[in-house]
Amino acid sequence: MKAIVKNEAGAGAVLKEVKIPEIGPHDVLVEAEAVSICGTDLHIYNWDNWSANRIKPPLIIGHEIAGKIVEVGGEVEDWKVGDYVSVECHKICGQCYQCRTGQSHLCRNYSILGVDFDGVFADYVKVPATNLWRNKESLPPEVASLQDPIGNAVLTTLSHDISTKTVIVMGCGAIGMFCVGIATAAGAEKIYAVDVNDYRLSIAEKMGAAVVINALRTDVVDAIMEDTGGEGVDILLEMSGNAGALKNGLKLVKNGGSVSLLSVYPEEVCIDLSNDVVFKGLTIKGITGRRMWDTWYKTAALLNSGSLDVSPIITHKLPMERFEEGFQAMNAGECGKVILYP
Repeated sequence: MKAIVKNEAGAGAVLKEVKIPEIGPHDVLVEAEAVSICGTDLHIYNWDNWSANRIKPPLIIGHEIAGKIVEVGGEVEDWKVGDYVSVECHKICGQCYQCRTGQSHLCRNYSILGVDFDGVFADYVKVPATNLWRNKESLPPEVASLQDPIGNAVLTTLSHDISTKTVIVMGCGAIGMFCVGIATAAGAEKIYAVDVNDYRLSIAEKMGAAVVINALRTDVVDAIMEDTGGEGVDILLEMSGNAGALKNGLKLVKNGGSVSLLSVYPEEVCIDLSNDVVFKGLTIKGITGRRMWDTWYKTAALLNSGSLDVSPIITHKLPMERFEEGFQAMNAGECGKVILYP
C-alpha cells in the first residue's frame, strides 16, 4: 500500500510503498476514504524541536480519518466489515486514576496515533477497536475525518454556557475557525475573531464572526473595548499560542468571565494573575483532547443536524500523491483544512 512516511530525522516526508499492517485480535483494519492534515502533522513534517524529541522515524504520520472497516480481529465485538468509522487518536491505558474516574482524555499513559505509532496517511490503517467511532452514512468522508479536531473545538467552546454571551476567539487556525462556528451554533450573542492572517479571518467571518480583527493593523484591546462600551467580553477562547494574544485576551474578559485555553505556548508565559485573573474573578479551564466519548456525541450531533457547517473551512481537497502541496499551503497560512484522498 502507499503511505506518507516520516522516513528519517529532518524536514519533509515521503510517499512510499509499505506493507499492509497485520492486525491483532483487538484491532481492526480500516481502508481510508479521506484523511486530513493537522497542525501536529505540520510540526512533524517541519521537524521542529518537539518532533525531534518525540518522533521515532520511520513513522506513518497522520491521525484524522474516515473510512470503512475491511478486517476485524478475532476478539473484536460490535464492529464488522463495512462499518463506516472515524477514529479517536488518543490510545488510553484504561487503568490509571483518570481513566477509571471518567477522565480518560487526561490519561497519564496515553499514546497518539501517527505520533507514537503508525498513523492514517495510508491506504489501510490498523486501529484498536476501542478507538472507533461509528459514522452516519450521510456524513461525507471529508467531514467525518474532521471530528477529532472539531472535538477539540467543541470541548473548548462548550466548556462554558456560551448561549447569549459575547465571545472572543483568539487565533483563527482551523480549530479557531471551528470554535467560531460552534459558538454561532450554540447561540453566542456576538463573536470577535482575532488573527494576523486575513485569509483565515475571512473564513472566520463565513463561520459567523461578527467582527474580525487583524492584530497586526489594529489595537485589539482598544477596538473591542470600544465596541463593547468598555465592558469587554464574557468568554475568551484562546488558541493562538501567542503570549501577547493571551495577555490581551485576559484584559478583554469582563469581571466574572470565563476563559478556555487550548494553546500550547513555545515557552513560559508571564501574566498579571492578580489584576487580570484574581481580582476579576475569572474562571480558566485548560483544554486537551476530547472527552471520550461525550465530546464525540456532541460533535456528531452538531454535524449530523446541520447546525455546524464546516465546508467553508475545507479549502483544499487533494489526492494523497499531492500531499506536499497541502503542507506548503499550511506553512504559508493559505488554507483552512487540507483533505487528502488515498
